[in-house]
Amino acid sequence: MKLLKSLQVITFVGLFTATMMADRGMGDLRTAQPAGVTTDQIIQKFAAKEKEFKEARDRYTFRQTVIVDTMEDGSVDGEFKQVSDIVFDDHGKRVENVVFAPASTLNRVTMSQSDFDDIEKRLPFVLTTDDLGQYQVNYVGQQKIDEIDTFVFDVAPKQIEKNKRYFQGRIWVDSQDFQIVVTEGRNVPDVHKRNKEDLSPKFTTYREQIDGKYWFPTYTIADDTLHFTGNDVHIREVVKYTNYKQYGAQHRIIFEGEVAEGTPTPTPKKK
Repeated sequence: MKLLKSLQVITFVGLFTATMMADRGMGDLRTAQPAGVTTDQIIQKFAAKEKEFKEARDRYTFRQTVIVDTMEDGSVDGEFKQVSDIVFDDHGKRVENVVFAPASTLNRVTMSQSDFDDIEKRLPFVLTTDDLGQYQVNYVGQQKIDEIDTFVFDVAPKQIEKNKRYFQGRIWVDSQDFQIVVTEGRNVPDVHKRNKEDLSPKFTTYREQIDGKYWFPTYTIADDTLHFTGNDVHIREVVKYTNYKQYGAQHRIIFEGEVAEGTPTPTPKKK
């Protein structure tokens, strides 16, 4: 995202407040070690499930709605909105079709490519077996979210390579399905250079169970003030992922060693 007055660049994601977390039924954090399983075994299990989930989601279509507001004295003074369908073309290639995009009224900032990359790749954070080597994953405890018992882990990059961005924050893992159900953190590193700032406040993404197996991201919330050099901008962002449908072409989704039900037709099938 570019700051128009000084052409500085940021990437924002947002802040999920403690009040919002309480509204979702977040219970007390219990720091006791898990019973009957080691924390390393939990990490290996959920990372393997995350890999399966990622491969499964790559075969689903969905609608993505992005709303970004700048705020001044509690009122919206600029807005970006875009509604896209994430679908497959006739060759089975995943594509994004923008179906609604009114003219942006943002007048203090503008969306940059890094913002869209965040929405696509980093807000729905996935920590697979392939990614584990890049991260330090530390057990924090156990916590109930609504009626879901979860294991809680803090995640941070072991080292940061040039021109790469990483997740840093906290994840909540369902204790039965061993899949991430909530992610709260930020994208790092922040960049502070002359005439350029790339900043990443906190974001929180919730997942919901789709088709009785897959915990897919459905909602991301952001509400934070970004501190540019000499200029603050209050931003609110909501990203919704809705209408998940399994792609019904001759592709098979493998989950836990089983082939998910589908159709041989080239049209999506709602499960």
